[in-house]
Amino acid sequence: MLRLFVFELYKLFRLRSVGLGLLAAFLLPFLWALAPGLKEVYGLVLVSGWQVVSLSLMAGMEFLFPFLVVMAASESLGSEVSQGTLKSLLLHPLPRTRLILAKLFSALLYPFVLLGVSFLGSLLAGLPHGLGGFYGGTGLGAGGFAGVGFLSAQEALGQLLSAHLLAGIVLLPLAALALLYATVFLSTTASALAAVATLLLMRLLVAFPALSPFLLTTYLDLHLRPQAAGLGLPLLLIYTLGFAFLAALVFERKDL
Repeated sequence: MLRLFVFELYKLFRLRSVGLGLLAAFLLPFLWALAPGLKEVYGLVLVSGWQVVSLSLMAGMEFLFPFLVVMAASESLGSEVSQGTLKSLLLHPLPRTRLILAKLFSALLYPFVLLGVSFLGSLLAGLPHGLGGFYGGTGLGAGGFAGVGFLSAQEALGQLLSAHLLAGIVLLPLAALALLYATVFLSTTASALAAVATLLLMRLLVAFPALSPFLLTTYLDLHLRPQAAGLGLPLLLIYTLGFAFLAALVFERKDL
């Protein structure tokens, strides 16, 4: 199983969408570090490189990172269907469940790699502003970007690492959902569109207050609301496992 996982991971990171996604995640922080309109949009004048890191995370999690994760998970199966390699792969004495689980594990690892690349790019982009302690905030703790006084480098790093970890967990069910749709439609485009449409539909269901605490989309900003992790983390895990189970079930019975 380990060899299969490594093989699927290798194939995933050879995908064009994954390469472009990692490049975008790395370059995005440099745009924020040079953006002239931060004061007008966020009421922020950069005083620390740590703020570049948090800005990149918040901006990326608005749409870019979820979209890149959905595309990568969709293409991990859809590309093999379009290229005709999936059928030849299934001719080997390989249980379908093991194959789809290997693809799932590689897709679930991708969000953390994506966020890690963004974090690295953010640190490099923020170097001119300094990475020491500063008066202000990262935007992720008390007081927002204004902060509540002096923030040490260790405290800023802790806030940012925690936020990136939560953001990675938030992206896990999105990857599992996209892979589920990929097993249903066997198409990169259709599965990606279906996943995005499902998220948009869930956002509309916020009009039903009784459903809101149990919707996946309620916790897409969990990195900004760590106090909601008590209910959010178990729910995100349930969604991830549920989508993964359905993906394995559909793929096992799919006529290819």
